[in-house]
Amino acid sequence: MTPQPVLAQSALPIRTGPPPMIEMDHASRWFGQVIGLSEVSCQIGPGLTALLGPNGAGKSTMLKLITGQIKPSSGAVRVLGEPPFANARVLGQLGYCPENDSFYEDMTGREFVTLMAALSGYTGAERTERVSRVIERVGMTDRCDRRIGGYSKGMRQRIKIAQGILHDPKVLVLDEPLNGLDPPGRREVTDLMMELAEAGVCVLISSHILYEVEQLTHSILLMQRGRVLARGSLEAIRGEMDRTAGTTPRQIVIRAHQPRKLAMALLDDATVGGVRLDPIDHDVLEVETRDPAGFFTALPRIVLDGGFQVESMQSPDDHLEAIIRILLSRK
Repeated sequence: MTPQPVLAQSALPIRTGPPPMIEMDHASRWFGQVIGLSEVSCQIGPGLTALLGPNGAGKSTMLKLITGQIKPSSGAVRVLGEPPFANARVLGQLGYCPENDSFYEDMTGREFVTLMAALSGYTGAERTERVSRVIERVGMTDRCDRRIGGYSKGMRQRIKIAQGILHDPKVLVLDEPLNGLDPPGRREVTDLMMELAEAGVCVLISSHILYEVEQLTHSILLMQRGRVLARGSLEAIRGEMDRTAGTTPRQIVIRAHQPRKLAMALLDDATVGGVRLDPIDHDVLEVETRDPAGFFTALPRIVLDGGFQVESMQSPDDHLEAIIRILLSRK
């Protein structure tokens, strides 16, 4: 049975399984009159968790609190059981890959990672071995001796990740880690993150791209306007949207042959509230339903009974902005 998503948070939730590695208890952070984060409570354990939301939702503020770059204006943040701000015990077990980089452009990738290893206290053969190992893990062995100033965006991302995992952190925080990577690079980095998560590392990534998150994890925190809007799997959140769709109709776009006949057949079904032919592309139907689960159950029967040929089907309401808009309308 799919676990139900949490659509509101007012306190730390009861958690079963491994103890949380990140905890936020009514944590808020404001910058003058601007609220970056508002009354966020959550617990994050080992494995891969995604922080999902549009730009400006508060994701980066939350990551800065977790990585100890800033303190909460109110409430509490704990990483590995302790406040992370100015806490060497926590920071020594935490890896961080920021969204924006600030490299020494004249250094090579190897020199930069070696510098980070030296600052972490590694010396001699151990430092050399760790640097070589993480550079290989991010697929940069054949390019690590080139100047960073000549790197592509994807290569810079890989080097950032290399320094983030150099010291085998228990908690790894990555802010938009897949930006700038080509498809093979995205696959390699995704595999690395999942490998670390399976080994018991608490991997927290932020993203504003829904399909990236769906491929990575079933554990998400959906953010908007500095708050956690929903928590759980995307399947559970969509299921909750479908169960409470009575006030907000769901849109489904279908491309098919004989669209007018299909439209008439769809209108005979009780789950369909309306059908509209696209005024530009006459092979496209825009269907409206307040019972998505019932509609998707009935659609195969309607198509088979009528002998219709459907080329494609999608729901604009599956996009991140639409999901957030629907959830906000229910609060």
